[in-house]
Amino acid sequence: MLTSLILKIFVPGMSKTPDQKTRLRCGVISGITGIACNLLLVIIKIILAVLSGSIAVAADAVNNLSDAGSGIITIAGFRLSSRPPDAEHPFGHGRTEYVAGLVVALLIVGLGFTFLKDSFIALFRPQKIHADILTIIIFSATILIKCWLFFFYRRIAALIRSDVIRAAAYDSLSDCLGTVVVIISLIVARYTDFPVDGIAGIIVAAMILWAGGNVLKDTVSKLLGEPPDSSLVEQLKETLLTCPGIDGVHDIIIHNYGENSYYVTAHAEISCDGDRFSAHDILENAEVTVARKLPIHLLLHGDPYNDKNPEVILWRSRMENVVAHFNSEFKLYDFRLGKNADNTVGSLSFHLLIPHQYGMTESEIKESLTQQMAEYDKNLQLHIQFLKSFI
Repeated sequence: MLTSLILKIFVPGMSKTPDQKTRLRCGVISGITGIACNLLLVIIKIILAVLSGSIAVAADAVNNLSDAGSGIITIAGFRLSSRPPDAEHPFGHGRTEYVAGLVVALLIVGLGFTFLKDSFIALFRPQKIHADILTIIIFSATILIKCWLFFFYRRIAALIRSDVIRAAAYDSLSDCLGTVVVIISLIVARYTDFPVDGIAGIIVAAMILWAGGNVLKDTVSKLLGEPPDSSLVEQLKETLLTCPGIDGVHDIIIHNYGENSYYVTAHAEISCDGDRFSAHDILENAEVTVARKLPIHLLLHGDPYNDKNPEVILWRSRMENVVAHFNSEFKLYDFRLGKNADNTVGSLSFHLLIPHQYGMTESEIKESLTQQMAEYDKNLQLHIQFLKSFI
């Protein structure tokens, strides 16, 4: 209810496919909301930490302070990522959002280690905790704010497909669990001198480290370069195969420069019957069609495909059947015949796209395929150029 109201007021006209301006507004609103909520929690928990003398409550308070700092970084990241391309950054600034996520992750991890150290000290040098019923009730009520933040962040992240905000959502969820641990320690500390405060602090610190480690792993993975979303690849293939003159597509390489900003190169199979100008028009029309339907800047390379020569069709069909039987994930293209002096087929040349870290070596694959093609001609030579898939 409250989330819908905030979106209705600050992001009017929200659609299922938000544009860059809408993404920026959602990112800024989520950052401001997170800062306000977390600062309120910091004030409440610092007061309670001073009154109770609990290191676990103090750890929870400073954790919320780091979350407020993360909100500032999120806002800065979204604003910088929305800047248009310039001479220094011709592909835009979309990856700034990932850099912001990296900074947030490092802050979370650093905070986790700090409180892990302080909690171990509290474990061996315990202090008396003074937590009355009112303190425990007020501290327990703070969970409601963090729970709402989790659902708020999660909805925004789903709407604009933002990993930074999704990370903030699950950080809020881990904060809720950490607060529960602290509440239990405050209650138990009323009835025992056992250093439950230090144990609770260690558990909270471990949760902080776990959340920060996951965010760090995901963000670094994006900066290094991840495989693209499979649905985007399928949409691209389907769109290209509907374009006149395009008979196949392979060797797709997708570079992500922020949400809804992809630079793509691919090889398209086109008939070799036409002249170079018609081939150029086929490829360019396909690039324009893709740009109109998908958030993709596409550059196509044309691979001539002979779909008229019966001999080429026959041998390609044989080779494709053998490859498909060997492994359905393999992709054959750039197929050519090599002739002997008497005009008989002596060799087949083609590219073969295979998965990364396949269980057999390239030599073993070639040997196996050659043995199977010997059914048609025992002297047939295969000239294979192996390539690894980027999708």
